[in-house]
Amino acid sequence: MGLEEHQRDAQASLGITVITVSDTRDESSDRGGTFLVEALEGAGHQLCQRIIVRDDVDEIQAAVQSTCAEDSVDVVLLTGGTGIAQRDVTPEAIEPLFDVTIPGFGELFRSLSHGEIGPAAMLSRACAGVYAGRILVALPGSPKALRLAWDKLLAPELGHLCQQAASRRG
Repeated sequence: MGLEEHQRDAQASLGITVITVSDTRDESSDRGGTFLVEALEGAGHQLCQRIIVRDDVDEIQAAVQSTCAEDSVDVVLLTGGTGIAQRDVTPEAIEPLFDVTIPGFGELFRSLSHGEIGPAAMLSRACAGVYAGRILVALPGSPKALRLAWDKLLAPELGHLCQQAASRRG
């Protein structure tokens, strides 16, 4: 089956959990998480859960593992903690969970970001992979960066990604 057929046959409505990683945000100040919720619902997807966790590897991993135990979850979008500051530990938390990495996501995101913000794009450690048959994506916390990732990478391809990842569900 070719790419066009895969994309055509991909699930149109997905179950998505949004996890904000921050020591300082709550739901009222979490502009990035709010953007993702509005974008995914606007695209016809189902919000399974919205969670805010501290910048702590164990807390991030526990939230991801818990949400991925739910049958309704196809995708987990994490926002925040992808820079290079000492407290930015989202990649360290989720990369060990990956059954399969999707290196092209981070590469494409940084390339697109470079077009918008220049060489500062190299500071992003945005990444994606498959865990327990679910797509995990670690994104920056900036609403502008989230819009770029959603519009150019996630919205067009999430259904196809989930279709491919589903074969790994236990």
